[in-house]
Amino acid sequence: MSRVIRAALFQTAWTGDKESMIQVHEQAARDAAAQGAQVLCFQELFYGPYFCQVQDKAFYEYAEQIPEGPTVRRFQALAKELGIVLVLPMYEEEQPGVLYNTAAVIDADGSYLGKYRKTHIPQVQGFWEKFYFRPGNSGWPVFETAVGKIGVYICYDRHFPEGWRALGLGGAEIVFNPSATSRGLSRYLWQLEQPAAAVANEYFVGAINRVGVEDLGDNDFYGTTYFVDPEAQFVGEVASDKETELVVRDLDLAKLREVRDRWQFYRDRAPGAYGPLTAP
Repeated sequence: MSRVIRAALFQTAWTGDKESMIQVHEQAARDAAAQGAQVLCFQELFYGPYFCQVQDKAFYEYAEQIPEGPTVRRFQALAKELGIVLVLPMYEEEQPGVLYNTAAVIDADGSYLGKYRKTHIPQVQGFWEKFYFRPGNSGWPVFETAVGKIGVYICYDRHFPEGWRALGLGGAEIVFNPSATSRGLSRYLWQLEQPAAAVANEYFVGAINRVGVEDLGDNDFYGTTYFVDPEAQFVGEVASDKETELVVRDLDLAKLREVRDRWQFYRDRAPGAYGPLTAP
């Protein structure tokens, strides 16, 4: 028996200021809901530029409390109005000097369900994230939403298989991977890693990337946002590599049982043999 949900992803370019960026995303949520979308995820650090191209403490001002801050409250009201689940990748201030790269999850009734804090933090040319973020301490929560069980993994996390598997063990049916990733660095991996994770862990993945070159550096964000199913098949077309685009797709979650009955990856795990993997 099919169990179809309509899901959406939004990729866009930096507008130049936080308020207009938030307004662009509010309109995207309205457009998604008008197309029948029941869940929508934005790109990494959605209301700002990708400021990690430089190391400048002025960008600490983009951090907000979650869920007490104004952006979460604003999108809680919008989620309730539209009846849509929202995933908001943001810059979080737990307290002064304690900052995280975080995604807040809001249910379709506007209730705040919780957050995921990015676990793996890069520090390479053009991605100076350790200057801005502590490693996450949230584990890998799976959120019970109006559309089903969803998880979040953020950008650089996707290079590490352990979190993908933890989300599957937690029962995730869809995992969103909001990103800010550059053409010259990772393009060859973008349509490889997430489909492979979807197959290995037997769930849907929504991969989101921003677009354009921002005035903080040379990173060329190449979009190509997509959904992929647990057979590594793209659901519809992959988005543009240059333009703002709202991706809305129907996902049949019944496919998860079909694939899991065929490939018994969870049954055949051997966790007792994996001890060395957790050694420092």
